[in-house]
Amino acid sequence: RTPAASRRSYRSVMASIGDLPEDVLVELLSLVPARDLVCTCRLVCSQWRDVVDLTTLWKRKCQREGFYVHSLDRSISDWKVYYMLCYLKRNLIKNPCAEEKFKHWKLDKNEGDKWKIENLPGAHGQTIPDPTVYKYFVTSYGPCFKSQFITLQKEGYWNQLMDEKRPEIVVKDWYAARFDCGCQYELTVRLLSEDYLVLEEFHPEPVVIEQWSDAMWREISHTFRNYPPGVRHIWFQHGGQDTQFWAGWYGIRVTNSSITIGPLT
Repeated sequence: RTPAASRRSYRSVMASIGDLPEDVLVELLSLVPARDLVCTCRLVCSQWRDVVDLTTLWKRKCQREGFYVHSLDRSISDWKVYYMLCYLKRNLIKNPCAEEKFKHWKLDKNEGDKWKIENLPGAHGQTIPDPTVYKYFVTSYGPCFKSQFITLQKEGYWNQLMDEKRPEIVVKDWYAARFDCGCQYELTVRLLSEDYLVLEEFHPEPVVIEQWSDAMWREISHTFRNYPPGVRHIWFQHGGQDTQFWAGWYGIRVTNSSITIGPLT
């Protein structure tokens, strides 16, 4: 075959990609990163746009990346959104277990002998159920509170997603007392608008732990559902103090905090 004939044959093959069966095109495009699918592939032509919008494409991507759960098959109305939520899902709290000292945390109140970091289980303490957690933050005899401020768009959660789908926002925190001293624990989580107005809040009654407790680590959890549209930021704050005003670090211990945005997989 002459070089010219080979070039014509090559151009013929390239021109026929649009003739691929839909299921083959779905299989090929399911290998492409989601951002490229939406921002690039979808703009190539009307055929590719239609394929990128197919439920089967996004279900196939979920299967490829381990997000597919057979029991949820009928309950998922939008597989593209489901895929995006699975792909984005991670702990939005940075440095939750004190591995980077106080990095990413704002110390809102730091009284008494101030916040300190200790290694588990600590004096008169217990181990935590999660074996990957090695450290905790501990409070003193004056009020000690620290916080993180999360901007959802910076984390990949676009406004339309939050307003129309309103995925579940799950908050978890772990706290414990020393065996030999009473203390108090508090948690506040707020969903905020673009202008920092409070749209919804989780602020349970403070937990008061008496002296000579079992010193066990306990998890507190809350799920925000059906919250108002307009959520753009999340503010997380926790802390407390000891209730016997002993010098040193006898107050509430906290670690392994998390904020995750659905779906539950």
